Amino acid sequence: MTKTIRDLTIEEREDALITMAHALEGAAREALVEGNRQFAAISGNMAEAIFINADQLARDHVEEAEQVLEQAVQIMVEYEAEHPYRIVSTAIH
Repeated sequence: MTKTIRDLTIEEREDALITMAHALEGAAREALVEGNRQFAAISGNMAEAIFINADQLARDHVEEAEQVLEQAVQIMVEYEAEHPYRIVSTAIH
């Protein structure tokens, strides 16, 4: 059975938003390394906005949270389509 965002608890919704923000943040870093400043700015700004507003979106604005997740997924899908072979770092820090 597939759950929609409306079926999730507040904590689960917030976790989903934060997870997506981390994914956007990672994609922004990769795009910056590749020289794609426009995508890096868009995804980085969206990630920051999600981090700042995740609690409020999850608790009080479920419909808007769903829209934000849909937009973030679309950004990631477009990035994946343009970059099917992502950079894999084997560096040890």
